[in-house]
Order: sequence, then structure tokens, then C-alpha cells
Amino acid sequence: MIKNDLFLRALKGETVDRPPVWMMRQAGRYLPEFMALKEKYDFFTRCQTPELASEITVQPIRRYGMDAAILFSDILVIPQAMNIEVEMKPNFGPYLPNPIRSTKDLEKVVVPDVKDSLGYVLAAITQTKEKLEDEIPLIGFAGSPWTILCYCVEGQGSKSFDKARGFCFTQPKAAHELLQKITDTTIAYLKAKVKAGVNAVQVFDSWGGMLSPQDYQEFSWKYIQQIVDALKDEAPVIVFGKGCWFALREMAQSGASAVGVDWTCSPKNARYLTGGNITLQGNFDPARLLSPPPEIKRMVNQMIREFGKDKYVANLGHGILPHIPLENAKAFIDAVKEYKE
Repeated sequence: MIKNDLFLRALKGETVDRPPVWMMRQAGRYLPEFMALKEKYDFFTRCQTPELASEITVQPIRRYGMDAAILFSDILVIPQAMNIEVEMKPNFGPYLPNPIRSTKDLEKVVVPDVKDSLGYVLAAITQTKEKLEDEIPLIGFAGSPWTILCYCVEGQGSKSFDKARGFCFTQPKAAHELLQKITDTTIAYLKAKVKAGVNAVQVFDSWGGMLSPQDYQEFSWKYIQQIVDALKDEAPVIVFGKGCWFALREMAQSGASAVGVDWTCSPKNARYLTGGNITLQGNFDPARLLSPPPEIKRMVNQMIREFGKDKYVANLGHGILPHIPLENAKAFIDAVKEYKE
């Protein structure tokens, strides 16, 4: 039994004394203890070494006492497992030297045995669960198929992902084949994570907002829906799409336990667009963590009042930025933990 099950209760829509709190990218680069490991080990070594991944996962919990941990990993372990080379270049980000641009390129892309190709993630879950000692739940995650396709086709990060979108619009058959392969791999991967011990899963559609509402339905949402359908009876599923306010209604009706909201959508609008019955997660502007701690606490209290304390998970509207002062991150977490109606 999880001792602090506040997060899981909020996902079920139960009445709580205060909302649970965690932060996207909480295990990461704003922490000095993370940076110390970063100096010793390269990015994918950290992801692929269970001892390191589990240690990084629990670092923020030791420091701040969030109500949930999220496994340290990366969305791009999926294409790696699918026989697509991925590098992480310092001061550049992800780089895929052989991007998928044609039907011929698709021939080398496999749907792997995830226990074999991603066994290191499952081992990291086991070690993290040991470190957490059932104090709080552990979240597993994956990128949405569309978001993964963006990197696979573009070959790197981008402000607009024009090549990825162009691939979908000029070679839709190949795009759907790639999206389905990614979806099948992701479902197997998340199911294996649940079996290994994660208590909930989140799907990150980081680049969903790049698509028009109509194209979003075709190239992103229908694949996320497959993932939700496959996982919802095994673990709570959170769906988060950055810039995807236009899809909040579908997300709320998908069978997911919760829907993440970014900071560009007000709590009132998010409740309205989702029909008011599903748990919402978000949506503090990550850059607002640069505000003075008293201002952060005031804004967090306002955010909770606007969302309401029930059917709500306090979080940022996207991942925490690397240059956030430690006391400001603490102010955010403490404000939620100290919240009283």
C-alpha cells in the first residue's frame, strides 16, 4: 500500500484536504545533485543505468517531498528501441543522424520486444520502488506517437517541425505506418512499466499544438486514444498536450483519468472545455517560478482556488526550467502542501 496516496485519490476524483503536487521534469537540471551526476555521466548513460535513473528520480523527493515521483528517462528511448539512432548532443539537444523521410527508411524501423530493448527502464522502476519504500506513487511516461514522429522525421528539435508536418501531408500512408509502429511500441512499453510497478502513466504530446485541430485528430489524437484504451484498465492515464486546448474535450472523454493543461489556458476555460467532471493537472507557468517566493505562493493559492481543490493535481504547465532557484521550487511545492480552504 502507498502511504501517501493523495495523488492516486485525486486521479480517482475523490474528495481530498488539499491537491497533490509534483512538477514535470522535477528530476532534472535545476537540481545541483542532478548536475553533479551530469558532469560524470552522459545523458543516455544516465537513462540506461538503473542505479543512476532511480537515484535521479528520488533526488527531488528527498529535497522537497512531492506527492508523486516521475521516473527519470526520456521520450526518445522509444525510437532508440525501434532501431532509430538517437544522440543527445551537448548544448544542442536530440540529434537523429538518419531521419525517417520515406517508405524505404521505414523498412528498418521495428516494433521491438520492449522487455529486451527497454529492460533497463524496467530495472530502474524496480530500483526506484525500493528507494521510495511505498511512501508515494511512481509515474511512468511516454511521448505521444506524433511527438516521437516529429523527432524521427525532423532529425532534431525544431520551432515548427516543418519537415515532420510535410512528411505527414505529402506521404500520409508512410506517416500513418510510422505512427502505428510507434503506438504499438508505446503501448507495450507502458504496459511493461505498469507490470514493473509504476502506479500511473502520463502521455506527453509536447508538439501537438503544432497541428491544426483537424490535423491533430488525424495525426495525433487517434493514436493517443489507442494508448488510453489499452492502458486505462491497468493504471490511471494522464494525457498532456502542450498547446492543445482545442482537444481538451476529446481528452476528457477518452477514458483517461486526468488531463494536463498548459499555462495558456485558464482554469475556468479548462474546466469548461473538459465538461467539469475530470481531474485536471497543471498549469503554473514554469517561467513564473522566477518570481519572488511570496509572489509564487500567492499565485499558487489563486491557481488552486480557480481549479478547485478536488479533481485537481497541482503542477506546472510544462517542464521546470533549468535556471529556477531552489527556494522558488520549494515555494511552489510548499504553497500546495500548506493550502487550506
